[in-house]
Amino acid sequence: MNKFEWIWKRRRFKGIGKGATIVFPFYVKNPQYISIGKNFSCLWNTRIEAWDQYYEQQFSPEIIIGDNVSMNSDVHIGCVDKVVIGNNVLMASRIYINDHSHGEISTEALSLPPVKRPLVSKGPVIIEDNVWIGEGVAIFPGVTIGKNSIIGANAVVTKSFPENSVVAGVPAKLIKTL
Repeated sequence: MNKFEWIWKRRRFKGIGKGATIVFPFYVKNPQYISIGKNFSCLWNTRIEAWDQYYEQQFSPEIIIGDNVSMNSDVHIGCVDKVVIGNNVLMASRIYINDHSHGEISTEALSLPPVKRPLVSKGPVIIEDNVWIGEGVAIFPGVTIGKNSIIGANAVVTKSFPENSVVAGVPAKLIKTL
């Protein structure tokens, strides 16, 4: 998206706070389902996608990004259900947050190419306030990350963690409680 497209799409967001700083290229799909708080910043290659339709499937996606959220480059957020990012969240580069996948693991689903499998969500992704997400992290459906937590670089987060957690690894495990 270029700066002219941004001006047009900015008007289409469900909400966007003052002080947003966007470095292009920046890609957004269906901004009408996305709310962004004040003082949001992101570097190049940010991709935020709210999917309301995929083949014959219909969805009601909701992406809520709080105040003072800072994303480095190459952050990708995909949503068919709900993704909430709290206030004062800091994200490094190459982060993937997704509330859905391409199909279930069944004989019927596996007979289709992955791109043609129905999208399935195992629940929303909730990232609470004051979370620091390290480089290369992937956060999957149905996960809640409690406030004041730290997610170590390259972690693959497949389950929820309470507030004040330090987690790392593949799959991510609790390393310590702050």
